[in-house]
Amino acid sequence: MLRSLFTAVSGLRAHQAMMDVVGNNIANVNTAGYKASQSVFEDTLSQVLRTSGGPQGLNGGINPAQVGLGVKVGGISTNFSQGATQMTGRATDVALQGDGFFMVKKDGQSLYSRAGAFDFDANGNLVNPEGALVQGWAATKGAVNTNSPVAALKLPIGQTVPPRQTTQVVVGGNLSGNAAIGATSVSSIDIYDTQGTPLQATMTYTKTAADAWKLDVTVPDARTGAAPGAVVTVGTATLAWDQVTKSFTATPPVPLLDKALLTGAGYNFTGDVSLTLGTPTRPLTQYAAADTVGTVSQDGADLGVLQSFSLAPDGKLVGIFSNGVRETLGQVAVASFDNPSGLEKVGGSLYRGTANSGVAAVGVAGIGGRGTMASGSLEMSNVDLAMEFTNLIIAQRGFQANSKIVSVSDEILQDLVNLKR
Repeated sequence: MLRSLFTAVSGLRAHQAMMDVVGNNIANVNTAGYKASQSVFEDTLSQVLRTSGGPQGLNGGINPAQVGLGVKVGGISTNFSQGATQMTGRATDVALQGDGFFMVKKDGQSLYSRAGAFDFDANGNLVNPEGALVQGWAATKGAVNTNSPVAALKLPIGQTVPPRQTTQVVVGGNLSGNAAIGATSVSSIDIYDTQGTPLQATMTYTKTAADAWKLDVTVPDARTGAAPGAVVTVGTATLAWDQVTKSFTATPPVPLLDKALLTGAGYNFTGDVSLTLGTPTRPLTQYAAADTVGTVSQDGADLGVLQSFSLAPDGKLVGIFSNGVRETLGQVAVASFDNPSGLEKVGGSLYRGTANSGVAAVGVAGIGGRGTMASGSLEMSNVDLAMEFTNLIIAQRGFQANSKIVSVSDEILQDLVNLKR
């Protein structure tokens, strides 16, 4: 009878531990990146009342007779299934979709997390709410070396990108086939020299004959003492329309804005600027339609200052500068484990690697089985309230049943004591 008392006490303890696990799950139902836990029970040592015996002669074999001595918590497993994604609209909030963990360093210790509620501190470091430094790779001139060791990611506040000289101008649209000989069409675009100085390049198309045009490119004269409004011709070409191929042929084959002429006009250019006639989506044509010729694009830019950033699915932090240039500033690292259930929870939605979790395999999101990243969103807790409330009832009933064993065992002992009366 005393044995049943202690057995029931072990049941009370085990179900109390189960209640603790369920209560913690419910408490973290709205914790970003939280992974639900589950209690695993095991029976304890059984007392042998009779050993087993094999068949002998005319007698059959007998099975062992054992009485269990209770239950214990064999383990508390973690469910690493994907949690729902909640849109937040904050660029620094990141959700991992798939396997893997963010890497952070806190007090010099490498830790791991599924919670991507990040922000930038006063020094531009990407940190979690507790100030742990998010790990990754910094970019050098827009290139990221993911084979180098990971380090704290920093967004260079106030970073600038140098001016970029224009090397190509693309023109497209339609030159009216109905235009009279001598008619002109004019378009312009700003291009940039090595100092980031903008200058307006004006393209003048003059119809010289049927299916023939002359192109002149001029820029403002920036030389000292130049007359106001004076321009310098820096490039010319002859354009011939082919009725069969429906395209223009240029002479010279690659029209150029000549470097020497651009420099002579008072600007700083280290090379010629090529002129491309049309693109697959916006070709340069000559049809009997309205005149729509114009410049499509140019590849130069002035000095740019970092204004904002975005996060790509592979974890790249892409800076957006005031001059429209987009440049990679760094990349967030992702760690994966052979046995994520072997990780140790250390609080703050962080995990620590253990001997049974395996060594962290650090790499790029979306590669090697690692999940991808979604900016402006968070992974929510994967706690299933319906399951937790069911487990709550099971734990309550288990505790209640074991308490009844204690009560009944006590009554039997009382009856035994009363036998002497």
